[in-house]
Amino acid sequence: MATLRVAVLDREKCDSRKCGIPCIRFCPPVRNEIEAIKMGGDGYPIIVEPLCIGCGICSNKCPFNAISIVNLPQELAEDLVHQYGVNAFRLYRLPHLERNTIIGLIGKNGIGKTTATQILAGQLKPNLGRLDSPEVDLIEVARYFRGSLIQEYLTLLSQGMVKVSYKPQYIDKIPKVVKGKVGELLRKVVSPGKLHEIIELFELSHLLDRDVSVLSGGELQRLAIAACIGRDADAFLIDEPSAYLDIKQRFRMASVIRSSCNEDSRILVVDHDLAVLDYLADKIFVLYGKPSVYGIVSGPFNIREGINIFLQGYIPSENVKFRRDKIIFQVRPPSSEFEVEGSEPLYWPNMSKTYGDFRLEVREGKAYRGEVIGIVGANGIGKTTFIKLLAGLEESDEGFKLSYKSISYKPQYPVPRDILVEQALREAAGKYFDSDLYREEIIEPLRIGEILDRNLLELSGGELQKVVIAEALSRDAEVYLLDEPSAYLDVEERYAISKILKRITREKKAYTFLVEHDLMVLDFSSSKLMVFTGEPGRYGVANPPVDLHTGFNQFLKEMNITFRRDPETGRPRANKPGSQLDRIQKELGEYYYLAA
Repeated sequence: MATLRVAVLDREKCDSRKCGIPCIRFCPPVRNEIEAIKMGGDGYPIIVEPLCIGCGICSNKCPFNAISIVNLPQELAEDLVHQYGVNAFRLYRLPHLERNTIIGLIGKNGIGKTTATQILAGQLKPNLGRLDSPEVDLIEVARYFRGSLIQEYLTLLSQGMVKVSYKPQYIDKIPKVVKGKVGELLRKVVSPGKLHEIIELFELSHLLDRDVSVLSGGELQRLAIAACIGRDADAFLIDEPSAYLDIKQRFRMASVIRSSCNEDSRILVVDHDLAVLDYLADKIFVLYGKPSVYGIVSGPFNIREGINIFLQGYIPSENVKFRRDKIIFQVRPPSSEFEVEGSEPLYWPNMSKTYGDFRLEVREGKAYRGEVIGIVGANGIGKTTFIKLLAGLEESDEGFKLSYKSISYKPQYPVPRDILVEQALREAAGKYFDSDLYREEIIEPLRIGEILDRNLLELSGGELQKVVIAEALSRDAEVYLLDEPSAYLDVEERYAISKILKRITREKKAYTFLVEHDLMVLDFSSSKLMVFTGEPGRYGVANPPVDLHTGFNQFLKEMNITFRRDPETGRPRANKPGSQLDRIQKELGEYYYLAA
């Protein structure tokens, strides 16, 4: 089979002034006077893909790891939809939209999900890889997909016959471009007939007079989704709606989006929370490839089949294996194996903490060495306050200031500082940093190797999150406190974090506390659960740790949501409200795990 060569140069990493351009000096074709690599007029090397022999010497010799050379089947050349430039990321194939159907997208970060979404939103015009020709007309792109639902949609889009409402991925940028109060913004963009309902559904009534610039991440997310869904549009494209929302808000958001789907609307959702995506979407496209190099769209699959394909890392219809290992779930909760005679528990007393009108009551509890205590509850109910009390960063109303031998704390909102990634991790890990084991267990699973020479101030949200997590887990500590580590991370990175967290906790016999809103991450990681109850913004109660069976049942009963287990992968799947299985499980009192 003929080979399609894909060569990508990361210009943020490349510095030809310092390296002596070994990519050109050691290239075999160049040594034979064939310009497979040449220096461009802008000071960056250009790899001429048709002349490249795919030997990989340039990528191996590059001191900055700026070059990626990948061989793909030649038949994919006909599926190229968009390429960002010479030696830049490219996307093969597109997902389609269907009337009265919610389409989901799943894949790693940097694999093309946002690119595909922006094309379907009309914000990015695909060039079909024609970098030297004039701009490709959208009608021509539509003909490129002749006989498909994509052709129909792109044709309507090019003719202005599809009104699109788009919710972007990075909602933290909204205050930079949108000014004014929440109520004013909603009245401008939401259809008058939907306005009152949208405000109530997304719990925005108390925020109407608040300026957009002072909203929290969760409030911004709810506002962005409300503005998107509330518009008078034919197609709704929603990029990562779960970020910043608590579990209850995520499923409420999913229910609202589902109820908005009708025979005239087309909806596409990108999300990394598998439970939410499974609950929300009807069909799914899987994106695979190499992040920041190329992405391939595969599907559509029905929602159960598509998520299982992604977890197993193998697409039977294309005979493509895109991941070495399967992502596996535990079917039953672990036993209390840590509560053994002679083990030393970590205690905390009854205490309280008051902030203005909010009060947190902490009930005395204990954790054992080697346990990961998952912490669940609504936003604004005191979970981060409890973590800060444990970390000794806050003093309780009674004057208690907890103190342990050593603590490693990962805050909810990481703040970048002026330091290189490698230096930050080296300071945290010490001599361990130079070991092969550290690279295998921390650097490679989190894909940090390619950003070691970057400054934390230059990192994206996801990159910074991974570095701060790695930094926290690299420290030798007695107590590990992680506040919402899954934010910005894709499914594979969340799974990697969960495995690393469990391993380090067991090996070091540490006490670990994990605040998290992704049920999958809690399912992977936790030994026990602390369920926070109360009224967000007014009062919270930190209940002592209980076994996972009791904890999940207590939490999900309060949310009125039940889960079943997928027979093939063991992953939790949310039952549709009012379904037969939903009613049966509620009668049995089994909301998450079936009884032994």
